[in-house]
Formats: sequence, C-alpha cells, structure tokens
Amino acid sequence: MLNKISFQLGFLMLLACTTLSLNGQIKKDGFIRIFDGKSFHDWDCDTSFWRIEDNSFIGEVTKEKQLKTNTFLIYRGETPDNFEFKAKYRISPEGNSGVQYRSEELSNIKYALKGYQADIDGENRYTGQNYEERGRGFLAMRGQQATLKEGQKPVITGSVGNSDSLKSIIKVGEWNDIHIIANGNHITHYINGVLMSETTDEDLKNRKLKGLIGLQVHVMPKMKVEYKKIMLKEIF
Repeated sequence: MLNKISFQLGFLMLLACTTLSLNGQIKKDGFIRIFDGKSFHDWDCDTSFWRIEDNSFIGEVTKEKQLKTNTFLIYRGETPDNFEFKAKYRISPEGNSGVQYRSEELSNIKYALKGYQADIDGENRYTGQNYEERGRGFLAMRGQQATLKEGQKPVITGSVGNSDSLKSIIKVGEWNDIHIIANGNHITHYINGVLMSETTDEDLKNRKLKGLIGLQVHVMPKMKVEYKKIMLKEIF
C-alpha cells in the first residue's frame, strides 16, 4: 500500500513539473517553450535575414544581403512584465546580437525595437551586459551591479565578479545558455548559469516594466547567430 501511495505521489509531482499548456506548448517547471523548432509561429521577422534550420532560429548577414539598420525577430505571443527567459545561443566570431525584452516597437522602422537588451557578441567584449537599445545605452557592464536614476549615469553599487574572469566562462564559437530574470525593477543576466550583470532601474521616467521580446541581428559586414530551446516563465 505504501509503495502504491509513493508511486502516486511521484507521478503527481512529475505531472506538476511537466505539463502541456492549453495551446500544446511544452511546459516544464513553469517554463513554456515559445519556439517549436520548426516554424515562425508567434514570431515575426524579416525572413531575408532570419530562417529556421536544425531546430534553431538563424539570423545571418552576408556580403549579398546587407542590413541598413538592426533587425529583430519579434515574439508576438505575449508581452510579459515579470518573467524568466532561457535559451541556447551560438554566434560567429565577428557577430553581434542580443535578447531584447520589455521593449517597444518603432513605428517608422520595420522590425526595430527599443528597450533593454542582454548583449551577446562573438568576441565576448559585451556578452552578459545590460544595454538599452535606442535608449540610455550601457546600463550595467559585465561584472557590475548598477542602479539607474533619472538624468544620471548608472551608479555602480557593487560587483558580481571580475569581467575577464566572467568572460572565461563564455564558450567561444559553441552553444551557451542565456538566462534573464526581470522582476519588478530588478534585472539579472546569466550566461552558463553564472551571474554576469545586475541592474536596478529606479528611473521612473525611462524604465519599462513590460514589453516585447526579440532576438537581434546587428548591422555588420557579415555575421551569424543561432538560438534554440527558447523558454519563457512568467513570475507572479
């Protein structure tokens, strides 16, 4: 009898951790898979620069296909406020990309976003930092804890580690894990499970607490970035 009860409890715990959402998306530990690996369902982009191969979104600029302005693969499924975002990415050595969030779409430029960005680049000069696209610029560099106030430069309040030491954790030319947590005005960026930057945004005029998610292809002579296993979890 005890073994039967233990089995039932174990099954219920497994069911609670891994379920299907109403639209059939895989849900695990509260995370929902928002990219099915096969289609642009719930995503919107310029397909001249984005495609799907091997269960991955691929953004690429070539000599034959040049960008005039940064372009984004925009998630249309929802615009979460407090959330966690996870994905795997791989980027070419010369590449520049990032995960945009709590962002707004520009009305005069197609597929352009303005807002927070978890920066990614192939040289790992900027990877892990918090950068505001078309806004306040550098908010928290890799290794920094920063507080933002209206009309002021970011105030560095502490450190999450040495920038070069953190850089050594990032794999060059291989798949890396990116994890963003945005809860209220507190934002953290992780690469491969390690905290890279921490931002507290007290700028009531310029901060955003909700908005679009997007993946960036930056204006470059050439570059390639890949994203897969993209997951989203709302924080309530």
